[in-house]
Amino acid sequence: MRYFLTGCFLLVAIASMAQPGLNEMQQAQSDLSSSFFSALDCSLVVAAIFGILGAVRIYHNWQMGHPRMDQAVAGWFFAALFMVLAGAFLRAIFGL
Repeated sequence: MRYFLTGCFLLVAIASMAQPGLNEMQQAQSDLSSSFFSALDCSLVVAAIFGILGAVRIYHNWQMGHPRMDQAVAGWFFAALFMVLAGAFLRAIFGL
C-alpha cells in the first residue's frame, strides 16, 4: 500500500510539472504585444491631451497677467513628458 501511494504521488507530481505547448506561448506573446502597442498609443494620446490642456491653461494665465507661470509651464511639460516616457518604458520592459 505504501509503495502504491508513493507511486501515485510521483505520477501526480510529474503531471503537474507539464509545460504548455509552443502554440500557447506564441499566442500569449501575440496577445501581450497587441495590448502593449495599444498602451503605447494610449500614453501618446494622453501626453498630447496634457500638452493641449497645458497650452490652453498657460495661454489663459498669460492673458490674465499672472506674473509667475514658470511652475505651470514646467508642470504641464513634465506631465506630458512623463506620459511619453511611460509608454516607451512599458515597451522597453516587455521587449515589444
